[in-house]
Amino acid sequence: MKQQRILALSSAAVLALGLSACGGDSESEGGSGGDGGGSGDTVKVGIKFDQPGLGFQEGGEYSGFDVDVANYVAEEMGKEVEFVQAPSPQRETLIETGQVDMIFATYSITDERKEKVSFAGPYFIAGQDLLVTSDSDISGVDDLDGKRLCSVSGSTSAKNVQEEVPGVQLREFDTYSECLDGLVNGQLDALTTDNTILAGYAAQEQYKGKLEVVGNTFSEERYGVGIKKGDTEMCQQINEALTKMVDDGEWQKAVDANFGPANFEVDTEVNPPEQDECS
Repeated sequence: MKQQRILALSSAAVLALGLSACGGDSESEGGSGGDGGGSGDTVKVGIKFDQPGLGFQEGGEYSGFDVDVANYVAEEMGKEVEFVQAPSPQRETLIETGQVDMIFATYSITDERKEKVSFAGPYFIAGQDLLVTSDSDISGVDDLDGKRLCSVSGSTSAKNVQEEVPGVQLREFDTYSECLDGLVNGQLDALTTDNTILAGYAAQEQYKGKLEVVGNTFSEERYGVGIKKGDTEMCQQINEALTKMVDDGEWQKAVDANFGPANFEVDTEVNPPEQDECS
C-alpha cells in the first residue's frame, strides 16, 4: 500500500477547535456532496490513540486495524490522511463541528448515534468479551458471580455484565491500564469491553503469555465509519473502498497483522460484514 502522509492534532488542539466551533457557523461548511470530504487532497480521520491493535499512537507513528482500514479507504478516495484523536464522548461533536471528515474508532453503529451522524460500513463486527489471566477458570459471563470485574468508569460494557450477573463485584477505573495492572497482579479477576480491544491489550509484549481473551462474546458491536449526517456521497465512496479492500485481500491482511499476535479468532460467520445501505 502506498505510504500515506500522516499528521496529527494534539488533544489540546482538538479541544480548542471544539470550543471555537461550538460558537461559530462551522456546521455550514461540511454538508453533503462536494468532493467526498476533506480539504483538497487531505481527509481528517478520527481514531483512538490508546487502543493497541486498533488505533494507537507511538511518537509520530500510528498503528492498528482502524488505522489500516482508514489508510486504505483514504487512498482509494485519492486523499492523504490527517489523524485526529477521537475520544469516545467527543465523536459526534467532532463530526458535527467539522473537525473530522470521518471516524474509524471502534465506533459501533446504533440508532441513537444515527440521530446525530451517519455511518458507512460496517467494516468489522466485534462482540463484548472478557480478558482474564492465562490460568483463569473463567470461561464466560456465567462464571463471574462473586468475581472482581473491571472496566473503565461509565462503561456500558461493565454495566451490561452487572445487570446480567448481579453478584459480580464491579471495579471501575479511569483507564484500562489500571485494570490491566490489577488483573496481572491478581487484584482483579477479569476485564470487560469489546473483544477486539481486549485482543490488542493481550498482544502487548508485557502481557504475552499472561493474559488471554475468553472468546465467548455476549453482544454484537458493528464498527462503522462515522461521517456527517446525510452525506450519502461520502458513504458510498467509503463502502466501495471497503468492498474492494475485502475483495483484494487487504482486509484479511489487516486482520491477521493486528489481531493475529493475540491469537484472536475473528468470527467468520459475521466477518467480513456486508455494508449497510447509505441513507
